[in-house]
Amino acid sequence: MEGDRQHPAPAAPPEEHLQLLLRRSREAKNCAYCPYSRFPVGAALLTASGEIFSGCNVENACYSLGVCAERTAIQKAISEGHTSFRAMAITSDMGDTFIVPCGACRQVMREFGTDWDVYLTKADGSYIVKRLEELLPLSFGPEDLKKV
Repeated sequence: MEGDRQHPAPAAPPEEHLQLLLRRSREAKNCAYCPYSRFPVGAALLTASGEIFSGCNVENACYSLGVCAERTAIQKAISEGHTSFRAMAITSDMGDTFIVPCGACRQVMREFGTDWDVYLTKADGSYIVKRLEELLPLSFGPEDLKKV
């Protein structure tokens, strides 16, 4: 069904795709516009068809109008016709902790299913992988609207 956004669980990306995804997230971080927080973040999103869309955070003097890297990458992919995702890598300059998406980004990511991988990195390039359903348990999504 066209409007149904629940997709079968994707396989983890092959190692070469994973390394490219991680690299593209680092490259996107370098484009971040963050003069207020000085906290650059980059994200790279792997679609089910194998394309990668990257994004960075873009701040605004009116703070609430800024947008996170994760949502930028998702919006770029959607604007090019992609709604099925396999993985996302997120990068920042945090040294001792893995970067995690904010609550708003987790909910936007959830719109497109819970069964995809999110690679959370540290500044040194190390990473951990979490399923989106681990980052947003007991979530609300499009299928819940069909229950009313």
